[in-house]
Amino acid sequence: MRISMVSWLFFNSYIAIFFSINAVLVSGLCQSDQRVLLLELKSSFNSTSLGKLVNWTQTMDCCSWDGISCDAGGRVTELDLSNQSISGAIDNSSSLFRLQHLQQLNLAYNKLIFAFPSEFDKLANLSHLNLSNAGIKGQIPAEISRLKTLVTLDLSVSLYLGQPLKLEKPNLEMLVQNLTRLRFLHLDGVNISATGKEWCEALSSLTNLQVLSMSNCHLSGPIHSSFSKLQSLSVIRLDGNNLSVPLPKFIADFQNLTSLCLSCTNMIGRLPEEIYATTLQNLDLSGNKLLGGSFQNFSLNASLQTLVLSDTNFGGQIPDSIGNLGQLTRIEFARCNFSGPIPKSMQKLKQLVYVDFSSNNFSGPMPSFSSSRNLTELNLASNQLYGTIHSTNWSGLFKLVSVDLRNNKLSGTIPAALFGIPSLEKIFLSQNQFNGSLGYLHGKNASLLLNVLDLGSNKLQGRFPMSLFELQGLKILRLSWNNFSGSIPLSAIGKLKNLRTLDLSYNKLSVDSSSTNPLLPFFPDLNFVALASCNLTKFPDFLNNLSRLVYLDLSDNQIYGKVPNWIFKGESLFHLNLSLNSLVELEGPSLTVSTLSVLDLHGNQLQGQIPGLPPFATYLDYSENNFSSVLPPEIGNFLQVAYFLSFSGNNFHGRIPESICNGSYLQVPDLSDNSLSGPIPQCLTKLSVSLGVLNLRRNNLSGIISDTFPEICALQTLDLNRNKLEGELPQSLVSCKNLEVLDIGNNQINGTFPCHLKNITKLRVLIVDVASNNFSGNPLQECLSTWVAMQDVEDEAQSELKHLQFKVLPFNPFYYQDAITVTTKGLELELQKILTVFTYIDFSSNNFEGPIPEVIGTFKALHFLNFSHNAFTGRIPSFLGNLRQLESLDLSSNNFNGVIPFQLANLNFLSFLNVSNNKLVGQIPTSTQLQSFSEASFENNSGLCGPPLDVHCESPSATKDNLSNSRSGRNID
Repeated sequence: MRISMVSWLFFNSYIAIFFSINAVLVSGLCQSDQRVLLLELKSSFNSTSLGKLVNWTQTMDCCSWDGISCDAGGRVTELDLSNQSISGAIDNSSSLFRLQHLQQLNLAYNKLIFAFPSEFDKLANLSHLNLSNAGIKGQIPAEISRLKTLVTLDLSVSLYLGQPLKLEKPNLEMLVQNLTRLRFLHLDGVNISATGKEWCEALSSLTNLQVLSMSNCHLSGPIHSSFSKLQSLSVIRLDGNNLSVPLPKFIADFQNLTSLCLSCTNMIGRLPEEIYATTLQNLDLSGNKLLGGSFQNFSLNASLQTLVLSDTNFGGQIPDSIGNLGQLTRIEFARCNFSGPIPKSMQKLKQLVYVDFSSNNFSGPMPSFSSSRNLTELNLASNQLYGTIHSTNWSGLFKLVSVDLRNNKLSGTIPAALFGIPSLEKIFLSQNQFNGSLGYLHGKNASLLLNVLDLGSNKLQGRFPMSLFELQGLKILRLSWNNFSGSIPLSAIGKLKNLRTLDLSYNKLSVDSSSTNPLLPFFPDLNFVALASCNLTKFPDFLNNLSRLVYLDLSDNQIYGKVPNWIFKGESLFHLNLSLNSLVELEGPSLTVSTLSVLDLHGNQLQGQIPGLPPFATYLDYSENNFSSVLPPEIGNFLQVAYFLSFSGNNFHGRIPESICNGSYLQVPDLSDNSLSGPIPQCLTKLSVSLGVLNLRRNNLSGIISDTFPEICALQTLDLNRNKLEGELPQSLVSCKNLEVLDIGNNQINGTFPCHLKNITKLRVLIVDVASNNFSGNPLQECLSTWVAMQDVEDEAQSELKHLQFKVLPFNPFYYQDAITVTTKGLELELQKILTVFTYIDFSSNNFEGPIPEVIGTFKALHFLNFSHNAFTGRIPSFLGNLRQLESLDLSSNNFNGVIPFQLANLNFLSFLNVSNNKLVGQIPTSTQLQSFSEASFENNSGLCGPPLDVHCESPSATKDNLSNSRSGRNID
């Protein structure tokens, strides 16, 4: 469970107030028996880690020892050994329990690993007991409940530092039933395992309780009404428990409440608005995904200092009255549902130290933060903010450490003053629209503390600012996807000795790796190198010295020749992209490096047999090379954790090995454009329970498509075009309800139209290509009526950025881009990127017969329709005029008769029409765009006349009759 840093710091302040015990002046000398007991206690600890106990000696008055306070009679009343890293053990025989005048005992944050002693009741005068993170483990003994004078009890255990403690026998009720004087109770991390009613009723007798801190105690909800008796509470901290209920309204009635921390408690419902009208100074509800709420107005006298709502369902707009929160120092709304502008009144919040509004839907310009002179961190990343960032006087924010404005729509130049903030360590401005150059930047006007500079994916331009290499504290430098130009010598990069990440990809840069300097740059910590499209002609030699290299991208360069073996010598290489170069060979069987997870070699000239595969790779792309061999029979042994595999565009031959199905995590196997033969392994269709894409097009595969698609089928793309497959389309394909691309064209599939496909109702962008097979019969009305996705017209402007693709994993940048071959406008086209707005039906070159089903008239999202070379009959229906998105219509080589309906003139986007080789008659509708098509679009229809044909019509009355007849066709709206 996440522990809120705000809560942690806040409660540490309480610990400091109530548990720090300092030696004070006393009026009496230490009694000898007290000295003996303390020295005996010292001797029970390991002598190598005694901390302040080193100065406990016989020659000094024990009341003056560090951590000791005595009363006027020389008796020890306070013992503070906290934060000393003391190790050893305290058992029931320890002299500690004979210091019977102790009133305050603090052993917090040590390494005293031992079971909880049961002799604490001997210390009957204790008012303050702090054993937090002392190393004690096991059951909390019942004897603690006998310390009736306790005011403060802290047995808390950090999830990361302490040993496990539990409250079973005694349970919570038994522990606190006699501790009626308690004002401060800290049991964080103790396993209490109690229901809401149990723990609330157990605490209800502690009416003096001011601070309750029980985070990560395995408590459950709901918060019982008996909890309302604790009216003295000022601090409630229950983070990391499973409350799973709405926050009760009576919490807002706690008149003394200053801090409420309920992060990661699975709270639901809406937060009572009354809570904001209380005396609250600190509110942390973060990590409750199902807890919602919104803001109406903040009152002028609101006392909030920290407001943390990250990772909740809070949303709506932030009111201007947020400017009333003049004491606010920390505000976190990350990953919520807020929208609208960030109020300008934020500039009134002069005490702000930390702001995180990242990953919301805020829009509009960025407000000024000039008055927030104490601001250290500003995070507005991943919103919809636009405009410039010049409204803030950056030079006045002299405490700013980090600014993160990534992934917005911000534009204009980057203010020079931003770089000049002396405290600034991190700048994240990537994925915006900033422009201009950085020519003003030089070492004298930039923070010497700057260690992160991320300006990637903007529109920055001009000569590359060589002065960046004067910022020798840089650890992360990302400038990719801009328009910087110029040449960068390797020696300049070598000045940045602390670099961990270097990304200069996709600019107009040339990185000069041809230096003859025998002293190569040395980067002891560099582990991420991305120099894609940097005009490299060879592998930079300095890479040979990077023993910690994790990520290397040298794609889209002009590197020719061999891949050097030393690239694979590192023990940590995880991601390697050498695609789109001119590589021809690998030096030795180098790819068996065990750490390699992502390997992309596509678009080179690699040849011969496929090299050994990395044993634990998740992403493998060998496509568009010249490999020519059979696929290794044991290939599946290397695909145990693979999600993506592409051998497309090579010269592989032979059968598809059955072992490929050992890749049980495979989501995309692409073996297209090879010379593979034999049947499709049955296990491969069975694997569709995890497959999102199966692409085997343009091979020589034969046999049937196995009827073994699983009931739970994840396929979105099935492309088997241009093979030698036969038989019928399998019935089990109906289970693949997520199909978006189905391309089985140019095979020898037969049978009647596959009506069972009607149940695939989720077809969003369907490319139905059953062309050039042997289907017969009629595509019945009921077979097509469930393809509802073709009936909805997607906004084309929005679709410009959306292509048909399959995301290989939810948390990585890898997409499989669908590509198909379509016959449209008389041409065979390869579509490498398919817009989601694109819908295409190709039933051409089969034996379909009968009339065109009326349901086709409802496919208003259809762009391309090809029914050519079949045996369709009847008239061309007028409802085709409803397909207003249609760009290509091919009805050629059928048996259509009657006139051409004038409704086809409504197709304003139609740029290709072919109705040739039918039995059409009458005049081609005049004064329409139909006259813009060539004569070939209408030829071989013996009864057609009028432009663009040279055949003249007999009389005007014939035209009138034709138009009258065409209006009789049914029109589907």
